[in-house]
Amino acid sequence: MQKIKRNHKHPLPMNVDALKEKILAFVPQAEVIEGKQYPEVTVPAGKLRALAKELKESDETYFDYLFNLTAVDWPDQSLGVVYHLTSSKHHHYLVLKVKAANRETPVIDTVSDIWRTAEFHEREAYDLMGIQFKNHPDMRRIFLEENWVGHPLRKDYNDEINIVER
Repeated sequence: MQKIKRNHKHPLPMNVDALKEKILAFVPQAEVIEGKQYPEVTVPAGKLRALAKELKESDETYFDYLFNLTAVDWPDQSLGVVYHLTSSKHHHYLVLKVKAANRETPVIDTVSDIWRTAEFHEREAYDLMGIQFKNHPDMRRIFLEENWVGHPLRKDYNDEINIVER
């Protein structure tokens, strides 16, 4: 059996328990569970940016790639965002979840300056779900016309012309 050498520039990936410990030390209010596919972390909206920066910049985690960002209209009537992250160096994955403070004017801090791939994903979430991303460099619709009223992927969207059928 070949022995794995530890390289100080490229430490071994963190296991779920170590990742959980690191996240809870940084954001004690976080909820960390072992999801069906990847570890899942739910954080208060006010802690998102700080945790995102830490997850990307820490050599232990180095989540350098956001490969998916999805807006969600949860059954409890809250709106939020789910981020899927991976580390190209450590080859581990993480799901990061955050809920907006309210449904009427949902606002979440942008992570587009942390992960460049978030820029268009956040615009899509704004366009189709109405979530504003604070400090986003270009927060405008990406699919629908600027004069479009409403956000068609919300569960409470009323489509009087039946463009979207449920």
